[in-house]
Amino acid sequence: MAKKRSDIRSEIRKVSTPTTFEQARDELFSHILRCGVLEAAPEHQKEWFDDTILYLGDRYEDLTGEEIAQLRVLGERYCQPVVARNAAAVGANA
Repeated sequence: MAKKRSDIRSEIRKVSTPTTFEQARDELFSHILRCGVLEAAPEHQKEWFDDTILYLGDRYEDLTGEEIAQLRVLGERYCQPVVARNAAAVGANA
């Protein structure tokens, strides 16, 4: 049977609270965008990540060591340059 409109609206209104990991991840991405680390040299990115991950570990005390390591991996992947497609290879497959 079809759900009533009031049931659908109540489901839409339900908002889940982000986990500590999700909050830390979102804050990390925000810092990456604001601090200009995307354009930094690799050695400066490493130094920036060392400091920022320590900060996030202190700020979000509930994070496990594994979650902190995951944050770093996510952040470093986010900073990697986009790989451009080779136009000749794309045309060859058509």
